[in-house]
Amino acid sequence: MQRLTRQQMAQRLAKDIAPGSYVNIGIGMPELVANYLDPADEILLHSENGILGMGPSAPENEIDLEMINAGKKPVTLLTGGAFFHHVDSFAIMRGGHLDLCIMGGMQVSSTGDLANWSLGRPGEPPAVGGAMDLAVGAKKVFILMEHNAKDGTPKIVEKCTLPVTGLGVVSRVYTDLAVIESAPQGMQVIEKLVDISDEELQSLTGAVLHFPVAQ
Repeated sequence: MQRLTRQQMAQRLAKDIAPGSYVNIGIGMPELVANYLDPADEILLHSENGILGMGPSAPENEIDLEMINAGKKPVTLLTGGAFFHHVDSFAIMRGGHLDLCIMGGMQVSSTGDLANWSLGRPGEPPAVGGAMDLAVGAKKVFILMEHNAKDGTPKIVEKCTLPVTGLGVVSRVYTDLAVIESAPQGMQVIEKLVDISDEELQSLTGAVLHFPVAQ
């Protein structure tokens, strides 16, 4: 079975961002989303380290080492973009000013709980960063992650076994297999992104999935 590449996953998520939205881009795979936005949609990207109006990744001939996102990757700045203090950036995150936050995930539960900062290994230092602030501060949280871990275990589960970032915060999950929405009645499959049966998708998932009723 052919799965989507990370670039294809980011491109698919980008299609669902409403024009004019204020969007935080998280570290890792979510950074790719910035490369697939339509400038005409006037989506304003926020980066935790203090940028509003962040553009796509910087091409090699335009890299400025002082222009980096929260993941320390070289980025560009759109016309009208701004820099500000870290404290002001967190005020944006905590104050309900973000329409959407896009983060990576290690586990998402059937009730929309998110675990995305620790593998729970003994002696592992706490390093949650701003993920907790974003999870509860943004109006919506989209998670961009592979459907399964490297060892094949599901990342969408009935209950998180890793340290939790936020309870009931996830709005939607975008994987290399499907788009799945977190709803009161459970995990709803919005769209299958590859040629896969309902039964096979369910077998690769650790939580009960609800599929659209055929018309």
